[in-house]
Amino acid sequence: MNRLARMEGSARILALVKLANVGLVLIWGFAVTFVFVRALPIAEFQAFLLLVAFGNFTISAEFGLTSIIYARLRQHWLAHVEGGGNGAGDGGFRLEEMGVLFLFLGLLVAGGTLILIGALAGGWLATGMPLLFLLFFLSACLNLPALLAKRALAAVDGNFLWEGLDCARRVVTIGLLLSILGGLDPRMSVALQLAVSIVVIGYAIAHVHRRLNMTRRHWFAFRTGGGHVRAHYLGDIGASAAFTLSDIIAYNAPYFTIAAMTTDARPMLIFDFFFKMSRSLSMLVRAMVEAALPRITRAYHAGEGARLRQLLTRALGAAMVFAIGLAAVLLGVGDRLFAILFDGRAAIDRADIGLIILALGALTIICVSVYVQAALGQFGPLLARSLPFLAGSLASAPLALLLWPDRFDLAFLSLYALTLLGVAGLHLLSLKRLLRA
Repeated sequence: MNRLARMEGSARILALVKLANVGLVLIWGFAVTFVFVRALPIAEFQAFLLLVAFGNFTISAEFGLTSIIYARLRQHWLAHVEGGGNGAGDGGFRLEEMGVLFLFLGLLVAGGTLILIGALAGGWLATGMPLLFLLFFLSACLNLPALLAKRALAAVDGNFLWEGLDCARRVVTIGLLLSILGGLDPRMSVALQLAVSIVVIGYAIAHVHRRLNMTRRHWFAFRTGGGHVRAHYLGDIGASAAFTLSDIIAYNAPYFTIAAMTTDARPMLIFDFFFKMSRSLSMLVRAMVEAALPRITRAYHAGEGARLRQLLTRALGAAMVFAIGLAAVLLGVGDRLFAILFDGRAAIDRADIGLIILALGALTIICVSVYVQAALGQFGPLLARSLPFLAGSLASAPLALLLWPDRFDLAFLSLYALTLLGVAGLHLLSLKRLLRA
């Protein structure tokens, strides 16, 4: 146990473990496209991309509540472990909040599932494989309780347990996914992935239960937990929900606005390529930032301004290393990667790749700022910074069609990259204000 605690306290070791898990997550994400673009007809695959976007929307629609739990539980844990108190004064963290959040996540999954069933039944999402789509959506939605387990464990210095469990889950699900190419029925593959995830996430949540010394009553005390949330945290919840909703729409809207502007599959595939690159980068940055969060949160709550500045500078520098590395990969083999990923059904040129790299550089700064400020409960400033991004994301595709219809893809990426650059500048100002707080 002491050895595990020492490893947990090492930012470098923790970062390496998290990066290993991120590698598996990235492999799984690319494997989904690699497998299904070959297993499905192109029309079905385009519908599948819309399903993925809806799944991303649903997963993100937890409105940042797990971030609130992390920020509050982390402060409670630091007070309990380092300050000798329990951190449960007026407005402090209450264990009943976990049950309320779990209930909300369950209702969110149920609501998204009903919407998907309605879309499939009504023909709004056209597919000849409705069961496959439904199973895949449910499998994706399990990331909601997984996020609850991950952030609760991270708040109480249990990062290593989660990373180990999640690594095992990813290895098994990647194997099941690739087995589709070997002849396994896609529905059976996704159903087995669903079962594996349920087992792993259930074990993780059970560990959270034990680590926090919770009782069964805490999970079902919805009136007590809901009353505490209403009395003390509606401000954070409102700002977090609005920020998360804004970000959900901003990141996923181009799938739908591009589809509304053109029937050509190429712009959609190029944006999906950018989206996959951005998710890859954001997961790498998140792993690095999460490894530093124990120290960042400790410095912030202790009022150690100089230490906080040092840690934030290191975080930004390390994040930019990832961005530069990804840029080098894209410049070297981006066109071949695009062709392999989408089975040669479209091509990407150097101008598109250059704009993607520019957008990814700006996104790096945004990611560091968002992950740090969310961990510290700074949801109001995050909301203010998200609104320009939302406006630019929604407007990019219509403006691109208006300004340069012959090169719609290039015009869209230019406008989208400019939006991200402007928002990155706003986030740098937010970090400077955080240091003066």
